[in-house]
Amino acid sequence: MRLELVSLNLAAAEKLLCETALVQAGSIVEAANLLGITRHALKRRIIKHNIAWPRPKNHRPVVQPETTQQQAPAPVTPLLAAK
Repeated sequence: MRLELVSLNLAAAEKLLCETALVQAGSIVEAANLLGITRHALKRRIIKHNIAWPRPKNHRPVVQPETTQQQAPAPVTPLLAAK
């Protein structure tokens, strides 16, 4: 999975990475593992960036996870947009 940053704003990039990891993993513990941080650190970032978690039932995810047969989630790697 590739993410494209629209700016070099660090806070926006951190929020996007956290949201993407949460959607892809489905739980705080697994998302924290994907990001390489503790669940407590991820919870602090969820509060800092005002990320709604758990997602409301009618919420559309930011990124649709790829549907494959029981594969481990791919690492999230940011891609800087060239402008």
